Amino acid sequence: MKSFLMTLITACLLTAAPITITYAQNFDKAVKAYDPGDYTTAAKEFRLLAEKGDAGAQNILGLMYDQGEGVTQDYVEAVLWHRLAAEQGDADAQNNLGYMYSKGQGVPQNYTEAVRWYQLAAEQGHTSAQFNLGYRYSKGQGAPQNYAEAVRWYRLAAEQGDADAQNNLGYMYYKGQGVPQNYTEAVRWYQLSAKQGNASAQFNLGYRYSFGEGVPQDYVLAHMWFNIAAASGYENALKARDLHASLMTSNQIAEAQQHARDCMARGLKGC
Repeated sequence: MKSFLMTLITACLLTAAPITITYAQNFDKAVKAYDPGDYTTAAKEFRLLAEKGDAGAQNILGLMYDQGEGVTQDYVEAVLWHRLAAEQGDADAQNNLGYMYSKGQGVPQNYTEAVRWYQLAAEQGHTSAQFNLGYRYSKGQGAPQNYAEAVRWYRLAAEQGDADAQNNLGYMYYKGQGVPQNYTEAVRWYQLSAKQGNASAQFNLGYRYSFGEGVPQDYVLAHMWFNIAAASGYENALKARDLHASLMTSNQIAEAQQHARDCMARGLKGC
């Protein structure tokens, strides 16, 4: 969460307009406190800005209440600050408020309200909100189930590089939900996601190689991706890997293991 907040803090500073010298100094003071872990001071500084109506600071303060950083964890207070920022049009805050509604944190769970806030953020190009909105459409939560709409929002997020959206878009192509079934396209999106470290996509890609769906059947590459998915923490990957190992020669297994080591050593580049 710290790295995410630091990214958000930097974005707020870059996009805030107009930036006065006083604002920049106050924001800089908050950042310098947050970075080494002095969350109490950071929360106080962000509160000063938030109480003056700064949407970015309001959203950050909401996240700090959500995480209990520098303040006592309080979802109701988190919702309050996210809402103030969201009502000013802050896309990060709109997405965060949608998440609070979807989880029932600080507010009664309400998928309809979640979708409303996700939609506002997604229409501003917010990647996570686009993914979240696609997911709600795919499940029919807060809006009628609509696979075509799910695909539309997943694609927008996937094209911005969101690994979860790429994996889910791959799944929609694999199942033929909202798009004509197309194993080749499914594999293409799984690969993009898998190479970003998405364990579910790595697992899905392993099975596509196992069954030869969208790619030539290849137990070595299937074993490799199951190995990588297991290293990424995917629960069923080891079971799938061992199942495929029973169909392979010892040389093939050794080759797959070497491929997995090489791929992980390269950060999955070129795999």
